Amino acid sequence: MSLPLLLSVPHAGLRVPPEAEPFCILTPREIAEDGDEGAVEIYALESEVAAFQTSDVARAIVDLNRAPDDRRPDGVVKTHTCFNVPVYRDFPPEEVVETLLDRYYWPYQNSLTRRASGDVILAVDCHTMLAKGPPIGPGPGIERPWVCLSNADGTCPQPWIEALQGCFQKVLDGPVTINDPFRGGYITRTHAAEMPWVQLELSRAPFLTPAGKLERVLAALTSWCRTNA
Repeated sequence: MSLPLLLSVPHAGLRVPPEAEPFCILTPREIAEDGDEGAVEIYALESEVAAFQTSDVARAIVDLNRAPDDRRPDGVVKTHTCFNVPVYRDFPPEEVVETLLDRYYWPYQNSLTRRASGDVILAVDCHTMLAKGPPIGPGPGIERPWVCLSNADGTCPQPWIEALQGCFQKVLDGPVTINDPFRGGYITRTHAAEMPWVQLELSRAPFLTPAGKLERVLAALTSWCRTNA
């Protein structure tokens, strides 16, 4: 029986869509570094959960965890990566930006809304994070915990996120924090109006292989569901 969870993995993609190709100057390595490296392997749990959603579009091109009107350098359609590297030689015109949102951003958000039904009791927005904060991001240069769980003080019940913290602490030997250094992004904050959400950030530090991290994530989620479902 699958776990009664919806897993969202918005930053696993590496693809530069054709609308952005004429403008983008990032190398494949820079695209990968700006995204959630390892997420494809670590969150390969589609067969284990009631609902699963991901995207192959690179975070550097369309950030699915930003508000649609977020036009900061690290916004929904970025000017710079989290390492402060320019994404474009010349930023795309507004009609290209709107096309990117229409074709890649809104379908993802709308699909999450449709999936907030049935047997799903909790949605988890799944990410990997740099072991130390990047130049653009909370805590530049500061060592991060192995796991950060976020609920923005309300996107899921506090006892639920504390129980999930305990489940991760049982399967990992490193620190597991709540709302530090992240407090939850656009996906959890917006879609919490539809159902409970929590953001999961797993450090890219090499304390385990990707397969080992997958095993621990599945174990923690399974343990949480046994107690709370």
